[in-house]
Amino acid sequence: MFNELLLVFIPMFFTVDPIGILPVFVSLTQGLTPQEKRDIIFQSLVTASLVAVGFMLLGKAIFQFLGITMGDFMVAGGVILFCLGIVDLTTQGKTRHGAAAKELGAVPIGTPLIAGPAVLTISLMLTSVHGLPITILALFLNLAIVGVVFTFSANIMQLLGQAGSRALSKVMMLLLAAIGVMMVRRGIMDIVSTMHAF
Repeated sequence: MFNELLLVFIPMFFTVDPIGILPVFVSLTQGLTPQEKRDIIFQSLVTASLVAVGFMLLGKAIFQFLGITMGDFMVAGGVILFCLGIVDLTTQGKTRHGAAAKELGAVPIGTPLIAGPAVLTISLMLTSVHGLPITILALFLNLAIVGVVFTFSANIMQLLGQAGSRALSKVMMLLLAAIGVMMVRRGIMDIVSTMHAF
């Protein structure tokens, strides 16, 4: 049981990448109050949980019903990540308040940042190999780690200093935009290969 849990937990951990998404979270929540950040963390974890578990249960059926391929899904997710990265790179440290701040936990932090196409895809794959209960358990363990990392984000980023954290946030946003482009490219390749199969 424990060994099988590790086999599911480890690939999901690297896919979720809590340390990698930390600078993005810090950049998106810059200027918000501690209470607003706590609300966003809670909202993001709930959103990611619902999206990921829902996808494990209904993903294949929804895709088949709507005629959506994994390539289509990756293109859509990639475009969202690319737009998010470009918007952040072209703004000068604007803070987010009010309705905008309340929505951050759901979109884009909950999804597609935490529960993005890569996480949803690997969740679906792991479910088919190891079963639903153990995959859900591994998902919740990973989300708990994300919650801890986000909660202590200020302490972690403080080690880098203000200038260093801002620079790292911008670099991560650039990488996020690049990841978006990569996902679009892979999605298009998947669509093209599917078309050639017919």
